[in-house]
Amino acid sequence: MKDLKELCRPNIWSLAPYSSARNEYAGREARVFLDANENPYNQPFNRYPDPLQLELKAALSKVKGVPAECIFLGNGSDEAIDLPYRCFCNPGIDNVVAIEPTYGMYKVCADINDVEYRPVLLDDRYQITAEKLLAATDAHTKIIWLCSPNNPTGNCLKREEIIKVIEGFEGLVIVDEAYSDFSSQKTLRSELAKYPNLIVLNTMSKAWGCAAIRLGMAFASKEIITIFNKVKYPYNVNQLTQQQALEALKDPFEVDNWVKILLQERSRMMEAFELLPICEKVYPTEANFFLAKMTDATKIYNYLVDRGIIVRNRNRVQLCQNCLRITIGTKTENSELVAALRQYE
Repeated sequence: MKDLKELCRPNIWSLAPYSSARNEYAGREARVFLDANENPYNQPFNRYPDPLQLELKAALSKVKGVPAECIFLGNGSDEAIDLPYRCFCNPGIDNVVAIEPTYGMYKVCADINDVEYRPVLLDDRYQITAEKLLAATDAHTKIIWLCSPNNPTGNCLKREEIIKVIEGFEGLVIVDEAYSDFSSQKTLRSELAKYPNLIVLNTMSKAWGCAAIRLGMAFASKEIITIFNKVKYPYNVNQLTQQQALEALKDPFEVDNWVKILLQERSRMMEAFELLPICEKVYPTEANFFLAKMTDATKIYNYLVDRGIIVRNRNRVQLCQNCLRITIGTKTENSELVAALRQYE
């Protein structure tokens, strides 16, 4: 890995971050707050939230097995996806490499930040080799994006190939593990101490059932997290989100139960799709969704919309022609979808 200073944009490395009123008295007890021009009424919503979310990070540290100082929290994972561009990629000069197909926000954020985006096509099993990815890099490549389990394909990338990429690349390797709670594979969070160029993303939106509160996570070295905290907006995670996340973290066993039910339903749904005459193939998955190749994805998608059932049409995505992406819902929702497809003519 290159020196972090060399990877970082010069203006970001020398940036003096905004210092909020709540940062300046850290470590001391206080009873009277007259520092931040807040309204003293309408408690508890009148106060600015903790800009570094220390209580929430301490709780997450216990659940995720990562030191609190190695955790960044953002307004959804999208903030954690955008920040590496803002911190490390010089607009109009640097580039990133990513697998294709994958989650669309990696490219959107690249386009917003004027960073060249280099997609590398997966093979027919939705896998990639480290050799192919590394061959797409050059001296100006700052980031390689991986998503495992991948969206929209649902499968995990081969662990040994991911490690080869991390070990063979001098820049940053970001692995998005938004769906890892549904996977049988071990998370890469445990490898952070070994690989200083590794960043692992996660979210409260999937297994934890908290998409509405918009809380994304990045796990990385303390040095990378420090850079993220310099660049992020001061109060990027609001108090209501922090409170709801803390409440959710009190009962991880309920989440484990949700995951167990969803995995059972996933198996049932995949078996049901394999028996449908209009389904040509069901792809292996380790996420809370699966990809199914249909006889005519767009026509079937429109048929479902007319019946108030919404799935995701991935027909225009590379390597996903005539494919629908099916999210696993409740047993009732899943049964309604299958019943509608059995009536399709």
